[in-house]
Amino acid sequence: MANYVYIATSLDGFIATADGGVDWLDEIPNPEQSDFGYAEFIGRVDAIVMGRNSFEKVLTFGSWPYEKLVFVLSNSLKHVPENLVDKVEIIGGDNLKTLVNHLDERGYHNLYIDGGRTIQSFLAEDMIDELIITRVPILLGDGISLFGRLTEKLPFRHQKTEILNNTLVKSSYIRLRE
Repeated sequence: MANYVYIATSLDGFIATADGGVDWLDEIPNPEQSDFGYAEFIGRVDAIVMGRNSFEKVLTFGSWPYEKLVFVLSNSLKHVPENLVDKVEIIGGDNLKTLVNHLDERGYHNLYIDGGRTIQSFLAEDMIDELIITRVPILLGDGISLFGRLTEKLPFRHQKTEILNNTLVKSSYIRLRE
């Protein structure tokens, strides 16, 4: 059982603009139409867990981008759009460990954790096993930060760094456990 983060940030550590915008990601030059390793990564996970805000942002993209089942953490959403009934489940609850254990019992052992608050909540509970962060060479100046406050240090070990398309810096970090 493992929980993974795979996300892009600006150089100043933001995952979105203050209003939740991610249009700046579309400005990344990609002449070879590379997925920058996403397909390989998504092949390692069984399902995706994201927060309500991220889910609502993805709904604005037009087409649904995920083939894996998506669990949306929300205590306020009650229904998913009809076209996503077999692709999305809303799950509530404030205890992430209970939630992850429940998903593990259902056969979802390796989870892709997505969305600013959701990632911060999982980190606060020390429930992230690997961080894969791609830094995009742009300064946003303000926005939604990837990281929030923690009550204790969480040591990670650098696993590898790749330069993608002579533009992006993708680094992987594994959580050190005692």
